[in-house]
Amino acid sequence: MLNEARARHARFQNRLADAGVEIALITDEASIGYLAGFWGYLSVEFGRPTALVVRPDADPVVITPLMESEMVTAMTWVENVVTWEDMGNNHWVHVLSKVLGNAPHVAVEKATLPAVLRNWFDDQMPDTVLSDVSSLLGAMRMIKSPDEIAVMRAAGQIAEAMMGAAHGALAADVPEYEAALAVIDAGTRRAAGFLTDRGWEAFVSPMIQGLQIMQSGSDTSMVHRRASVKRLTPGDPVYFCFCNMAQFKLYKLGFDRMFFIEHASDQAIRVQQAAIDAQQAAIAAIRPGVTAESVAEAANEVYRARGYETGYRTGRSIGMSYLEAPELKTGDRTVLQSGMTFAVDGGISLDGVCGGRIGDSIVVTDTGAEYLTDYPREILYSGQLP
Repeated sequence: MLNEARARHARFQNRLADAGVEIALITDEASIGYLAGFWGYLSVEFGRPTALVVRPDADPVVITPLMESEMVTAMTWVENVVTWEDMGNNHWVHVLSKVLGNAPHVAVEKATLPAVLRNWFDDQMPDTVLSDVSSLLGAMRMIKSPDEIAVMRAAGQIAEAMMGAAHGALAADVPEYEAALAVIDAGTRRAAGFLTDRGWEAFVSPMIQGLQIMQSGSDTSMVHRRASVKRLTPGDPVYFCFCNMAQFKLYKLGFDRMFFIEHASDQAIRVQQAAIDAQQAAIAAIRPGVTAESVAEAANEVYRARGYETGYRTGRSIGMSYLEAPELKTGDRTVLQSGMTFAVDGGISLDGVCGGRIGDSIVVTDTGAEYLTDYPREILYSGQLP
C-alpha cells in the first residue's frame, strides 16, 4: 500500500506540473491516505488539522500534531514530517505559514477544506488565491488499480459476513440493536482474519464501528434511520445499510439488503421486487463506453413500468471516500471505464408504509461488471439463511 501511495504521489506531481500548479495543500483524510498512505485517528473536529503539502518539483511535507507524529511517521512513506503543538510559537498557524511560504497561489480541495483552515487563509493570507485541485485528484481516483480492487474485494467479504450475521439475528421479539451488535461482531472478526500485526497493517484496526443504519416495519421508508430498542414483529420488513460501516484499509463500499420477519405483505413484496429488478437492470447495463446516466435510466425504466418513482440516484463511485465521482444519475454523462467501482442501488419509498431496498458494490470490467459484495438478490426472510 505504501509503495502504491508513493507512485500515486509521483503521478499527482506530474498532473500538478501539467496544470501549472506550484503548491497543493491536501487536507481531506481520504486524499492524504491515497497519496501518503496514512490517516489520522485524531480528526480536525478536535481543532487539530493534518495536511499534506505537495509541490511538483519537491518532496512532500506532512504537517501533523506532535502527539500524532510517532504514529504518522511509522505509517507513511513521506520522510519530511513537520510537527506542531497546541500553543506557543510552534502552533499550527505558524508551522503552516512557514511551510507554505509566501505562495501567491495555493491549490486546495475546496469542497472539503476544513473551516478552521479556510478562516486562516482569509485572515492570515488574504492575498493568496485559492484554486481547486479536487478534479485533478478525483480523476486519478476514478480508476482503481488491481491492488485497490483486491482490498475492496476483502472489504466485500467482511460486508458479507456482516450481512449474514444480520440475517441470522432476525426473529420476532428481537430488538433492533441486537441485530446491529451481531453485525459489528461478525464484521470485526472477519476483518481481523485479513490482518497481521506487522508493518503498516499493524495500524489498521479491524473494529467495525458506526451507528448502524437499520429500520423496520413502516419505518423502512425513512432510509437512514438508526437501530433502536424497537422489537421486531412478524411481517416486518427490516432494512440494513452498511454504507458507513462496510470498509477496510480506508476503502468504503456500499451494501444493502431487506429482510422480512417470517412473512411479508403482497405490497411489500411488490415494492422490494421492483427495487431488486431495477438494481439488476442497472448492473446489466454497466460496461465500458456507456454513460453514467444511461445506467440510471435502465433502472428508471423498471420503476416507471412498475408504477413507481424514485428520487434516489442509482449509484455512486466508491473508493477511499464515501462519495466519489462519477454518480449514476440523470445528468452525469461520464463515460464508464474498466476499473471504475460503484455502489449500485435499488430504492423505493412509500412514506409511512414501506420501502424497497437493495445495494451492491461492483467493479467495471472489460465486458461488464463483477460483484464486490455478494448475498442473495431475492425476497429474503428471517430463519431462511442461504
